[in-house]
Amino acid sequence: MPTETKIEVCANSLRSALIAQECGAHRIELCTSLNEGGLTPSAGLIVQARKNLNIPIHALIRPRGGDFSYTSEEISEMMEDIQFMKEVGIDGIVIGALDKVGNIDFELCRILVEIAGPMDLTFHRAFDMCRDPFTALMRIKNLGFNRILTSGQANKAIDGIDLIKELIENTDDKISIMPGSGINAENIKHFIDAGAKEIHVSASSILESKMTFRREDINMGGVANYPEFEKRLTDPDKLKAILKAI
Repeated sequence: MPTETKIEVCANSLRSALIAQECGAHRIELCTSLNEGGLTPSAGLIVQARKNLNIPIHALIRPRGGDFSYTSEEISEMMEDIQFMKEVGIDGIVIGALDKVGNIDFELCRILVEIAGPMDLTFHRAFDMCRDPFTALMRIKNLGFNRILTSGQANKAIDGIDLIKELIENTDDKISIMPGSGINAENIKHFIDAGAKEIHVSASSILESKMTFRREDINMGGVANYPEFEKRLTDPDKLKAILKAI
């Protein structure tokens, strides 16, 4: 495997980020609410991560779950979040937006990129929900993004690997295709063989809550069977296995 291949770890807490750093991860993507596909981390988490980590930190900018077509209020929120990330010294941001017909929202992304400069730029998995991945690739490249995070428009990247390989073949040194979603030590070699120079993993496990008193009859989000007494944490054994595999 090429020595320049890097592992980015999606971390949903300071503890997860610290574990990832200790294991040898090359970069952190910091977010919250993994069950919703990731949301913008809090100011407190961002500040503490910047104080305690010495590897690059990229922060997800996504104000809510659901689709990637945003209201004016949500856009204002994203703009403020990007400015904050820049002011506290975060290395990069992870953003993306689509219009109502499934194309890259070029004008909105242009504005967000302008605010972010000169931070590193990743276009997130809104790419996987777009109408035409190759038209989207050209638009994202023209906007000046450094990379695209993608599962190859599939639920898991291993199922989208044919598209991922084709995307990689249609890029140059100006933009990177970074596979992500369900990548582990057992399947990572497929993405290396496809030409990926950066790979995004969560390498997490579910931890049971230590609470002994539990109200099992109440769901805080009003959703039945939601795991109220579980949390995700970067699993050092899983991450070490991934790093060993590369």
